[in-house]
Amino acid sequence: MIIQATGVPLLGKEGWLRHQEKVPLPKRRRILPVATGNRYCGFVILFDIERIEPIAIMPDGVIQKLRVAALSAVGAKYLAPAKPRVLGLFGSGWQAGAHLEYLCRLFDFERVKVFSPNEQHRREFAESMSRKLGRRVEASNSSRETVEGSDFIQAATAAWDAVFDGHWVEKGMYVASIGGSDASNKRREIDDETIRRADVYIVHSKEVARLDQSPDIWEVAQKGIRPWDSIHEIQDLLAGKTSGRTNGDQITVFNNNTGAGTQFAALGSVVLKRARDMGLGREIPTEWFLEDVSP
Repeated sequence: MIIQATGVPLLGKEGWLRHQEKVPLPKRRRILPVATGNRYCGFVILFDIERIEPIAIMPDGVIQKLRVAALSAVGAKYLAPAKPRVLGLFGSGWQAGAHLEYLCRLFDFERVKVFSPNEQHRREFAESMSRKLGRRVEASNSSRETVEGSDFIQAATAAWDAVFDGHWVEKGMYVASIGGSDASNKRREIDDETIRRADVYIVHSKEVARLDQSPDIWEVAQKGIRPWDSIHEIQDLLAGKTSGRTNGDQITVFNNNTGAGTQFAALGSVVLKRARDMGLGREIPTEWFLEDVSP
């Protein structure tokens, strides 16, 4: 069963850093709409942990993007400059829209720039998000233009390789990524140089990164680019076990490298409550999903 919503087309470095050459590139998607009616199939199933029974089944697509953006916003709250002025956003698809909306609720940016390799997509995205947010969102002309002059960089793409050059990162910048990988999909959004220069490097899960041998977490430690012990997890930051940004000149990086069931549970419970309050959905007998024998 397919349980993830699709992202924007997956493009390599050529698509992001050499897009000016206008070289035709193959486009790949992680998920294809192969269900009936050219649709996707994905569910979140919520359980009551006291009664040990299912209480809701709902589509996972919108929840998928919101739970990622929500954790990115949490990371930004603790690691970004207190009053960031310019947001440079990479991506013009499903995740990028949710991230831009959440971040603009959290911070009052003076300027927002967005870049993705497809000029038409990024311009349409900038126009639609400008209308939705009631503020101007600019379409950048290049990766470098998006980074330069920004103090907050958020990558929210499905790219296979780094979307900008870490040498462009300046003191005081905050950089965030959602480029998680697994054993068969070694994708990333931030390069070794960005990680090398980071004064603070926070990730979601080191254990998942170790198991997946993630190139931007596990492999940078194996290559000696960054000591494994200098990489910390977001839960330790929130619990005060490790420090976040402590001065304005620091380069801070948050790699939102993996998802967790608790994210779906937390967001799903809110959706369920809202649906009940609004009288939405259909009631299905719980006994359809229970049995009186043990396998």
